[in-house]
Amino acid sequence: MKIVVHCVYFPPEVGGLESHVHYLCRGLVARGHEVVVVTSLSKPDLAAHEVMDGIRVHRTPLPARRPWGWLCHAIGSTQRTRAAAAGADVVHAQAFPSLLPCAMALAGSGTPLVCTLHTSHFLRLAANRMLAPALGKLVELSDYNFAASKEIADVGESLGPTISVEVLVNGVDTGIFRPVEGAIPRKGGRRRLVVPRRLFPKNGVEYFVRALPAILAGADVEAILIGDGPERDRLEALARELGVAGRTEFLGARPHAEMPGLLCSGDVAVFPSLVEATSVAALECMACGLPVAASAVGGLPQIVDDSVGGLFPAGDPDALAAKVLELLGDEGLAGRGSVGREKVVAQWSNDRLVDRHEEVYGGLAGRRQPAKM
Repeated sequence: MKIVVHCVYFPPEVGGLESHVHYLCRGLVARGHEVVVVTSLSKPDLAAHEVMDGIRVHRTPLPARRPWGWLCHAIGSTQRTRAAAAGADVVHAQAFPSLLPCAMALAGSGTPLVCTLHTSHFLRLAANRMLAPALGKLVELSDYNFAASKEIADVGESLGPTISVEVLVNGVDTGIFRPVEGAIPRKGGRRRLVVPRRLFPKNGVEYFVRALPAILAGADVEAILIGDGPERDRLEALARELGVAGRTEFLGARPHAEMPGLLCSGDVAVFPSLVEATSVAALECMACGLPVAASAVGGLPQIVDDSVGGLFPAGDPDALAAKVLELLGDEGLAGRGSVGREKVVAQWSNDRLVDRHEEVYGGLAGRRQPAKM
């Protein structure tokens, strides 16, 4: 099949959505499909056209990383999407901002359109009574809808009586994300916490930093924070203010290839999110055999339970500290990491994700309507 995927961001951009789309497209190429991605020139040094892991990638201008910039990109990418979709069996809009350019590009063609609903942005817009009707009309443009979590699926279906959404949790390449030797040497007997979060308010990293004094009162630990963002200066200042700067290291954004080794450098991964769809990063940690402590929001309770780590209330540093100390004191902690790995391989591997997409794509292509003249 020829499959065209539209998404605002794509690697080398870093994030859960970007990883999900890359894993899926790479898996489809490995099975012999032709895959074309239309995305944005989100960084000035990116090529407008390139082949990445067998995926043909086309990038069009993105004037700003804000709603008006996304809209401009959507409209501006329509022509490129239309050209890419010539002869395509299916077009896939990865997140709701991609629905408009895909629908405009496919007008009159009869080519089926699939959409995957991701991210907290979708949930926030759907909660706005003034915007929800328009969002529902947008989702109705798709012939088939996936969602990255049950919460997103339920919200998507609430937008219109004819909207149906299948829950399909994002997948992980378990051949890349697996237990490996840690990339950062251990310092004596000190335990290490890993926080693989971009430094944006919604990811709740502030509450992890605020929890560190209580954690340090009960255990000899250090923390590495992997990710960058507008909150970095404030969080580093907060760590100094709380007296924990000496036990925290802000590594900034790191290349995707380095992540398995960085994750395996820790004893426990912490996800203090305030909102979350389904965390690809949490699944990557579990695939690496790392126990996960996460806030009980969004799609995180779908993948994290006591067998692989545990949950705590969002925005509560005391509860976060208590959960982390509980895990560090568990003699069976390594076993929780092993269970996490087993669950990801069985339920959330990229192979399973590709299987289901092939099934849906094939069914839609078989029912493809003739082009309207």
